[in-house]
Order: sequence, then C-alpha cells, then structure tokens
Amino acid sequence: MNRKTFHLTSLGCAKNSVDSDSMAQLLERDGYQAVGAPQKAGILIVNTCGFIGPAREESYSVLRTLAETKRPDQLLIAAGCLTQRYGAEVARQVPGLDGILGTRRWMDIVEVVRQLRRSPHPSAGLQHAQPGSSGLRPEPLYHLPETPTIGTDENGALCASIAGASAYLKIADGCRRPCAFCAIPLIKGTTVSRPLEKILDEARRLQDLGIRELILIAQDTTDYGHDLGMQDGLATLLEQMTVNAPDVDWIRIMYAFPGYVTDRLIDVMVSHPQVLPYLDIPLQHAAPAALTRMRRPANIDWVHTTIAKMRSSLPKLAIRTTFIVGYPGETDEEFQILLDFIEEMRFDRVGAFQFSIESGTASEALGDPIPAAVKEARYQRLMELQQSISLQVNQSYVGQSLDVLIEGQNKGIAIGRSYRDAPEIDGMVFVEGKAEPGSILPVKITGAMAYDLTGIPAD
Repeated sequence: MNRKTFHLTSLGCAKNSVDSDSMAQLLERDGYQAVGAPQKAGILIVNTCGFIGPAREESYSVLRTLAETKRPDQLLIAAGCLTQRYGAEVARQVPGLDGILGTRRWMDIVEVVRQLRRSPHPSAGLQHAQPGSSGLRPEPLYHLPETPTIGTDENGALCASIAGASAYLKIADGCRRPCAFCAIPLIKGTTVSRPLEKILDEARRLQDLGIRELILIAQDTTDYGHDLGMQDGLATLLEQMTVNAPDVDWIRIMYAFPGYVTDRLIDVMVSHPQVLPYLDIPLQHAAPAALTRMRRPANIDWVHTTIAKMRSSLPKLAIRTTFIVGYPGETDEEFQILLDFIEEMRFDRVGAFQFSIESGTASEALGDPIPAAVKEARYQRLMELQQSISLQVNQSYVGQSLDVLIEGQNKGIAIGRSYRDAPEIDGMVFVEGKAEPGSILPVKITGAMAYDLTGIPAD
C-alpha cells in the first residue's frame, strides 16, 4: 500500500460534495493519489453529514465500518458537519478514529494529515474509555477551530464539484436565517460570502474545462454579498458571470430564500438566457401560523405575488420547492392549507420531509408531539397530490422541444436533463438513440411520466 494515497467518502448534500472535491484537490497537490478501494488507501476520509437524524446515522454507519476494518498503518479522519457539531461524541461513538476535522476548516486537511503522519495519536496523553470496553485508547486529533474566515481562505482550491459537463459552484457558506428547525447556523456559522472575483475566476476556469452547466449553491444563494455590503449581490454576481464565462450554456440557481427574490434578480433571469428559468425556493409550509412557529417568512401574499410576477416574465419558469410535514403544532387545518396551496400553485417539483427534532435548535423546546403515523400519513398525502400535479405538468410538454444536456447512454437510450431538472433531485429525459455525453441536444418530447420525460432527437 502506498502511504501517499487516500480514499474519500462524501455524504450529504452538494455543498458537502464541493468541500470533498476541494479537499481532494489539496491532497493531490501535496502528492497524494485518490484510490477507489478503501483497503488500498493510506488515508481514509469521510466527509460526514449531520443535518438530520437519518443523515447522522448514515455517517456513523460508514465511519464504524471503516474503523472496524482499517489496518494499523491506515489513518481514519472524520470530517464535515457531523464532526463540527458533535466532535467528542463522534469520537466516543466511533472507536478507532485518528482525526476529527470540522466543516469550517476543510481547507486544513493537508496539515491535519501531516500532523497525524508525525504522530498517529498526537493527543495520546489524553485517554478515554472505549464504548463497550473497560480499556482506554488515545484521543484522536481534534481540529475544530471556530474561525470566521470560512469561505475566504481555501488555500487555492477550486470550490466546485464537477460531474460530467455540470459543476456545483459554491458562492457562500453558513446561514444567518433564524429558522427554528434548522441546525445549519449551529454547524456552519453565519453567512460568509466568497469574494466576487474569486467566484468569477472559478467560473472561467470551469468554462475552460468544458463545463456546460454551473449550479450556484450556498445555504441561501439570495443572501450572497450581504456580508460584503452588496445590494442584490446574487443579481450582480449573475450579471458578471454571464460576461466572464460566456461559453457556459446554463447557470442554475439553487436554495433561494422567500422574500429575497428581488425584481432585479427576476430582470437578470429574463435578460440573460444563460441564467435558466429555474428556481429552487424552499417554502417549508403555507399556513402562516405554522411558518411563524418555524420562524420563517409568513407572508404568503408575497409568494403568490412574486411567483405570479416570475411566471409572467418567464413563461417557461420551472419551480422546485420543499415542505416540512408534522412540524410541532401542525393542525389538520394547517395541513389542509398546505395541500390547497400546492394544488393551487402547481409547482414543477416538490420535495417533502417529516419533521425530526434537532437538539440545540429553537424548535427543540416544542418537542415532537405529532405521532409518527400522522406524519407519515400526511407525507404520503402530500406526495400523492404532487405526483398527480407533476404528471399533469410533464404531460403539457409532450409535443414540445426541450434542450437536453446528455449525461449518459444505456442500451440505445441517451439519458439527460432539461433546464427543468437539477441533478439528482429532479427528473430525467430519456432520448431514443445515441448522443454524446456532454452535448446539449434538442429533443422532441413524446411521452411523460410523473417525474421523467421521454423523447426523440428533434432533428
């Protein structure tokens, strides 16, 4: 086994994927080589997710599996959101960890590895009981500084995650919103926007690599630039990005916040064809009382007005949103308001989550009073309603032509996405015949399913 090799497992969202790829870049620049098999790696890294309970359990499961099978000459590092918030608890839950690196300092991965190489257990004098055993073991190296410079000192890493002809590009990290159910500010800290020129330089670099779709991500993209003193920072960034990376075909906006989709942002989307008529705007609920308990914007009139304005200005607009069911205090009447809202608004894409209590958040004091069976029933009703709406919306595209970014090929069928489809979370378009991955192909839509479309090359 080559000691200068690493295996990196990335869990959770696209923002984690960007951090994982950035860590990989820094390691490779230091002479390390990525390998696909854990048993062939000198360094094992898991970039964990700690957002909600199921994500935490997955992170623990992956870490324990690697810890139980790793050899004495391998080092295991837990990084990411889980370790940022629960560092000492992670060490207790996963015997055999060598290093713990928080999400705020992923850019220090090389220094952490160097410290571990100098001494596999640099805190060996500090020992604690191993769960399920009377024995003691060395503490792992903890690297969890509460730095305010997240997002501005990435040690030269390209803060993007490339998948085929698409790339996620991080524009900010952290969040200053007060949502009662969300632990992100506890994990990431407040919003820190990356410098405009750095983002534009990375957009140019990605363009030069042949990237055809840039997907802008942050905890809240519409808050970009607030901490830099910018007004309408996202609109400014988009305008300059279209100039600096003119050969990128698609620019997609994710994670917008209700109340912060401005008229100028809409104007930029209208006047710059590169910026897709697509918006991901998690609304979380539609009943004002429930939104107030969530500490979310409760002005539903704004939602109606803004979406009507966008649909008037952008007739092809596709909207994705997300809702929480079973939030503490959600009554049958409030849930019905949510269903009625979804039926009225007819969103292209909807995701839903059942509420799970998160320690340390404002909603913790509310408990988790709604029975699991009720939450599950409400979730199923919501998704069944949206499935019907999605099918009807998809059927309206039959006979039309859509540009499709081809991502792969399987048994004579080309597989890709239209402007309506963000990677991994939205639908696909299945196209008869062969097409080159990375190409953008005009496709005549011939069939519709609840989430996906089928078609043939338009020419």
